[in-house]
Amino acid sequence: MLEAKYTSNVDRSENVAKFGKSSRGAHDAASMQRGRQQGAASDAQQTPTSAQGRYGRLENHIEPEAEQRERERRPRRGLDTQRSRGVNQDTLVATEATGSYADLAATEGQQQKLGPVVISLRNVTKVYPAQPDKPALAGLTLDIRSGEFVFLVGHSGSGKSTFIRMLNREVVPTSGELMVAGENLRTIRNWRIPYLRRNVGCVFQDFKLLPNKTAFENVAFALEVIGKSRHVVETQVPEVLRLVGLEGKMDKLPDQLSGGEQQRVSIARSIVNRPPLLICDEPTGNLDPQTSLGIMRLLERINRTGTTVLVATHDREMVDQMRRRVLALENGVLIRDQKKGVYGYDV
Repeated sequence: MLEAKYTSNVDRSENVAKFGKSSRGAHDAASMQRGRQQGAASDAQQTPTSAQGRYGRLENHIEPEAEQRERERRPRRGLDTQRSRGVNQDTLVATEATGSYADLAATEGQQQKLGPVVISLRNVTKVYPAQPDKPALAGLTLDIRSGEFVFLVGHSGSGKSTFIRMLNREVVPTSGELMVAGENLRTIRNWRIPYLRRNVGCVFQDFKLLPNKTAFENVAFALEVIGKSRHVVETQVPEVLRLVGLEGKMDKLPDQLSGGEQQRVSIARSIVNRPPLLICDEPTGNLDPQTSLGIMRLLERINRTGTTVLVATHDREMVDQMRRRVLALENGVLIRDQKKGVYGYDV
């Protein structure tokens, strides 16, 4: 219902175009528009004045029409600079796969602009019934702010997967407080979980693409399931595929794409709804070193637009050379939270 109330002007234009040929159709379109305006005004009266902005509670995060139109028109800063300069996409992808991870390291003079806290853990513990005496996570306390680029490292079985799965509410903490985008994930109502997940993009090691759908259709599916109009789909999907360097391969099926290209489709699908948080679980685990470098360059560019990026990885070279914030887990315990960190202490 909220989606219906906050339908963008794009949807209204479609209705006018569809019904404008007859007076009755025009009257129906005008009635639909008045109904939406009344619904929006009613909801605006019910919205609490203590809304927490971009990372407030999720009912406040659903944007009014004017803000949504402005955000959809707004250029994606670092991601759009290549287009304005006329950079060929094949050249861009090839360039991203050259050099080294050290090229992505933040320089001493580079000041990263951080926003409010988007992920907050306070004494979070997770115990699975099969292993009651061995917590998967034990007493985690940390904050991650908007705009950060964070690596999550640790040996297999250290708790990384449980940590990632808790952030999109696949698993529920046994105790403690876990806040994501202003929501306590221990107490969130079930009907609100889909709205939470619209604000959390996920990229996986095995891509998780639909095999019988093209690159365009895989990305479009993420918008269709939340009720976006055909016009929005046909506008945003080509744009985001261009941003990840796949402008010429929209009609290809997953098995017609290389591993790196499939991962780029996965990334495009995760950011097409422009979530403030992007979680990547071993995004380069199945890729060769040069392709992995290209993927990390893409994630770094996405981070520069203000998106919070959390990457779980076993790639020592990547972490050691990029020198971003590092969270290290061991046996479910956070043993290190290091700014401009490395994979281990022996570097």
